[in-house]
Amino acid sequence: MTGTGRSAELRAVLFDVDGTVVDSEPLWADAMRLIAADLGGSLTEEMLARTTGLSVPASVDLMLAELGSDRPPAEVTRQLLERAAEVFAQELMWQPGAQELVDALRAAGVTTALVTSSPRIVVDVAMRRLGAHRFDLSVCGDEVAAAKPDPTPYLLAMQRLGRPADECLAVEDSPSGTAAAVAAGIPVLVVPSEVPVPEGPGRVFAASLLEATVDELRHLHSAFHRARPGAQG
Repeated sequence: MTGTGRSAELRAVLFDVDGTVVDSEPLWADAMRLIAADLGGSLTEEMLARTTGLSVPASVDLMLAELGSDRPPAEVTRQLLERAAEVFAQELMWQPGAQELVDALRAAGVTTALVTSSPRIVVDVAMRRLGAHRFDLSVCGDEVAAAKPDPTPYLLAMQRLGRPADECLAVEDSPSGTAAAVAAGIPVLVVPSEVPVPEGPGRVFAASLLEATVDELRHLHSAFHRARPGAQG
């Protein structure tokens, strides 16, 4: 129940970016491979998979550990961001069904926002490609005290939107992002990506966003809400 005694309605959908809204995980991997080559090494696919959903500083730390490099992390982070921004500006594409879903939600009066571990410099490039008018706000990994899987990014997005958790739904593709949304009290629609998300409470899985509709998201949100302990129809 909401504070007014009525069942909560879906009023905001909070989207992850990399691997969820855009097909960017391969582009991040390409940028990391280029930086690793500049440092005289190479990265395993296992290591690259571990960076899915992580912040850029955390990904750089993994990369430097893999390479056994003592290069300053701040320097490598700057180089990686520059590479990624160049690649994004030229090659970034929507994930199948994502653009249509975002546009349909907005046409239905549902707020849309981006909540991502990626830094602002890269997200701004992505938003220019996608159309910044499609999102009411974006929360980036370098704008929060703690990144996913901490709930802080989602809590900040809800605060800025003025929406409580029971009016929101998250769309995620990674274990860390899913954990962050669930910890913030937001139910999650999980779409497949590079790293499988484990089964658990507060989430449901979809094959892709190709068949997702506004009505289906509203139904999913309502089902989550009714299933919560103490909830009433």
